[in-house]
Amino acid sequence: SYRKNGWLYISVHGKPKERGYAYGYLCAKDFIEIQNMLKFLMMEAYGSEWDYFVREISRDFKDFTKSKFKEFYDEMVGIAEGLNDAGCKTSIDEIIAWNFYCSIPYWHSVVSSTHISKEGGAPDRCSAFIAVGDWTKDGKIVCAHNSFISYVEGQFSNVVLDIKPEKGHRMIMQTSPCWIWSGTDFFVTSKGIIGTETTIGGFFLYEKKTPIGYRIRNAMQYGNTLDEYCEMLLDGNSGDYANSWLFGDIHTNEILRIELGLKYHNIERTKNGYFIGFNAPYDERIRNLEVMNSGFYDIRRHQGARLVRLDDLMVKYKGKLDINVGKKIIADHYDVYLKKKNPSSRTVCSHYDLDAREYMSDSSRPKPYEPRGAVDGIVCDTTLAKKMAFAGKFGASCNIPFDKKKFCKEHKQYAKFCPYLKDRPNEPWTIFSSKNINDKHNNKMTKQKQKQKQKQKTQKN
Repeated sequence: SYRKNGWLYISVHGKPKERGYAYGYLCAKDFIEIQNMLKFLMMEAYGSEWDYFVREISRDFKDFTKSKFKEFYDEMVGIAEGLNDAGCKTSIDEIIAWNFYCSIPYWHSVVSSTHISKEGGAPDRCSAFIAVGDWTKDGKIVCAHNSFISYVEGQFSNVVLDIKPEKGHRMIMQTSPCWIWSGTDFFVTSKGIIGTETTIGGFFLYEKKTPIGYRIRNAMQYGNTLDEYCEMLLDGNSGDYANSWLFGDIHTNEILRIELGLKYHNIERTKNGYFIGFNAPYDERIRNLEVMNSGFYDIRRHQGARLVRLDDLMVKYKGKLDINVGKKIIADHYDVYLKKKNPSSRTVCSHYDLDAREYMSDSSRPKPYEPRGAVDGIVCDTTLAKKMAFAGKFGASCNIPFDKKKFCKEHKQYAKFCPYLKDRPNEPWTIFSSKNINDKHNNKMTKQKQKQKQKQKTQKN
């Protein structure tokens, strides 16, 4: 484990409980901060204490997890034990609830018999694209993603986690401390699958079945093909964290998008084309029957604006898409509504904190200058994926830093949020690779063992 350029890299391996213990132990300092954040944010967002969610989510899913996903349950038990031994008081119940965090808005809508959020339907997150064939520079896969989210919670999505389990595929992913899945989502597996997603904003349906965190982690660890990923996501689908998932298989050079609602889903795949993610579904059934006010056609809102802009950028860079162009796209600040460069909620690199929101058509959506926006950038291509690697930039995927003191001085309406916000300076792009790092580690260990054997041999002689 080490920290670099805003990221916390962690590599664990072994049996579920063992690797979970190491993971939890290494995250203790960060998870104490997360616990404090959750005590504030859950009351602010829902009017209920974090302890309430821990208790009720555990009641709904603890026995289910233990019986249906024993491996993941043991891993989370290990995480809890590692945290406790490192000085962070917690329980398996809290770790289960924390891994259910992205599903809480959907689950809570049923438990409380209310709409999913004050915004009307599920919140929106992320911009993404994946391309292949004539659209990329070398004809192989290029993929990019950024997460835009409330800064209070999104500032913790700075973990690069490398898991080498006893069974299944090795995985390297962006995540938050003590999540056993990505959540943001971006990952690469040793089977050659690249995965990411963007949420379907305004989604409002939910059924208590299998949480998305278990379904996608199961696919990451045991999925061998794009077809199997779709099957695993659909098996026990709850509608929680409804997403447009983008997957690529570097061995078949094929990409796929599955728009995953609850009752409806839509799968598209190609070996020559692209898919974009902008928080609204193309599928008319999902958009009209499972989503509230999707913003699909409204370029005053970020869904419609990024639908246009990401599509324009794909066309602009057709045949040129590579890692460097991917970085440029995910940092784009062109506002298609105002037809000028304007870092705001409508741009690919999202900045709600810079947006007065004076042109919004729906007043129930995020408010002016909300501390929310892009907190990262991730890019990957076939070449990097072969090395179990991706390039990440923590902080806005452009070069605009977030200055907590300045923001809080200018926007006193968010004074309650300020104790939980952090500065995010402009950090450089950094490549993380499980293969390279662990090869270096293994080589170092091999040399140490060789020296030890030589020493023992000399002493014996």
